[in-house]
Amino acid sequence: MNISASSLLTKLLLIGVLLTLIYIAKPFLMPLAIGLVIATLFLPLSNRLERMHVPRVLSAGMCLLLIVLLFLGIFFIAGMQIYRLAADVDVLKDRIILAWQTVQDFIFKNAGLSLESQNQILSEQQPLFTNWIKNIAQALPSIAADGGLILMYVLFLLYYRSHLKQFLLKLFPVKEQEEVQKVVHSVAHVSQQYIFGLSKMIVCLWVLYGIGFSLLGLENALFFAFLCGLLEIIPYIGNLTGTLITVLMAAVQGAAWPILLGILLVYGAIQFFQGWVLEPLIVGAHVKLNALFTIIALVIGGLLWGIAGVFLAIPVMAMLKIVCDHIEPLKPYGFLMSEVERGKK
Repeated sequence: MNISASSLLTKLLLIGVLLTLIYIAKPFLMPLAIGLVIATLFLPLSNRLERMHVPRVLSAGMCLLLIVLLFLGIFFIAGMQIYRLAADVDVLKDRIILAWQTVQDFIFKNAGLSLESQNQILSEQQPLFTNWIKNIAQALPSIAADGGLILMYVLFLLYYRSHLKQFLLKLFPVKEQEEVQKVVHSVAHVSQQYIFGLSKMIVCLWVLYGIGFSLLGLENALFFAFLCGLLEIIPYIGNLTGTLITVLMAAVQGAAWPILLGILLVYGAIQFFQGWVLEPLIVGAHVKLNALFTIIALVIGGLLWGIAGVFLAIPVMAMLKIVCDHIEPLKPYGFLMSEVERGKK
């Protein structure tokens, strides 16, 4: 079979141009994409309210209010847990200093690096930490502005959804409009399924980690349970990161080796339960992406849009797969991204 090199090169160039445009248009596209995903999540609630004869503008406003209350609730819970952790900040500071002295002694004995040299290296890295804090502070106004813009997008996407759907249908011939409607419905459904299922799974993980860490006698167990569960929004990487942070903080707090080992065992048991029970029951088979393209989506999303790109990567890739599955020339790409059936090679 002869494959046209020029055709392959053209496709690669188009993909490169598309990714470049997505990266350049980040300030515009990122809030719109997040707003679209959140709007599809609250679409069933808006439809139900309208079937109860609630005007569309009011139903969209009620969904917006619920979104704000949910985020305020998450920030309140996080703030309470951080406040409890901060209550022990003096003790924690002393333990960090003691742990750092132990590390310095180990480095001196095994690497021959004097304490003065270690302190000098650490002081040279201080500007990097200061700049990191400064960049976060400078980004806060932009984050707040993007948050307000996302809320406005959610409101107007819910209100104008019928108008937007009719616009999409008018782009295609009448004979293809039924198929387009199926694609639009499937795309909205997969986004709802992923985000809603992920939310329920995070709540379950909060409970499981909370029980496991509390039984171990871990200090600030609820805070670390909250952290490990919340980081589940980043598949594969998030829960591992949360567990490593928990182990390191527990070590700094003076936890014994049995507790540190227990944290890893709790993590392993919950991950096994999550993979074989929670994900099939809660998320289901609607997001049928294989692990390879899940990782690829996360990497590309992170490179293009940072943390927001990582959050959007899975639902956007799942939507793209649905579009590929319904367009004949793109079906091979949809197959490439799909989950491999068990028992088949």
